[in-house]
Amino acid sequence: MKRFMLAVTAVVLALSLGAVAQAATGPARARLDAFATGLHSLTGHFSQSLTDINGQTSKTSSGTLALEAPRQFRWDTLAPYKQTIVADGSRVWTYDPDLEQVTVRVQSTEESHSPLTVLTDLKQMDRDFKVVEQGEHDGLVWLRLTSTAKDPQFDHADLGFDANGLARMTFRDQLGSTSDIRFSDWQRNVAIPPSAFNFVPPKGADVIGDLPVISTQPLKD
Repeated sequence: MKRFMLAVTAVVLALSLGAVAQAATGPARARLDAFATGLHSLTGHFSQSLTDINGQTSKTSSGTLALEAPRQFRWDTLAPYKQTIVADGSRVWTYDPDLEQVTVRVQSTEESHSPLTVLTDLKQMDRDFKVVEQGEHDGLVWLRLTSTAKDPQFDHADLGFDANGLARMTFRDQLGSTSDIRFSDWQRNVAIPPSAFNFVPPKGADVIGDLPVISTQPLKD
């Protein structure tokens, strides 16, 4: 679960990358600028694979994602299993249908130090990351992000851009495993229903974690 959440938050930061303008110059930066300028919402599809430190690759998972400024995102894995992660700006909800379980935690600075909240916060990138052009390979131009945090969640993240924007992201976690995420069908600045980021636990599911406090004070006339 922790590794899966790292992949999600890494994506959230990478899709928030506009602030690299002052940190790196080159073709990848130019494509990032074109993709990020004026961005306030984003939807798309992803496929993800994980290779462990021994070179063993897991089955590819796939699904959809949505991002809205300033801190809302939704990540739906649809195959080969189902899982939903929703950040509503206050809390992060993770729902595993097979387990009939929902876990919830406070949405903290963990998300802000991951590679997808900065496309919609252009000042964050220079503050939190060292960004370096990595040249061209695999038909894409690349940027490398290295966190300046004292205890980073990942070693580095590489972002690959094609003519349409962010196409691929790879990153290595502190255990030496590498995630490879490929993106497609981006839709910029589309209207996303507020309900997409308002998670309601399904009836019968076990809910554990840091639930929101519901006021019991009577309403004033």
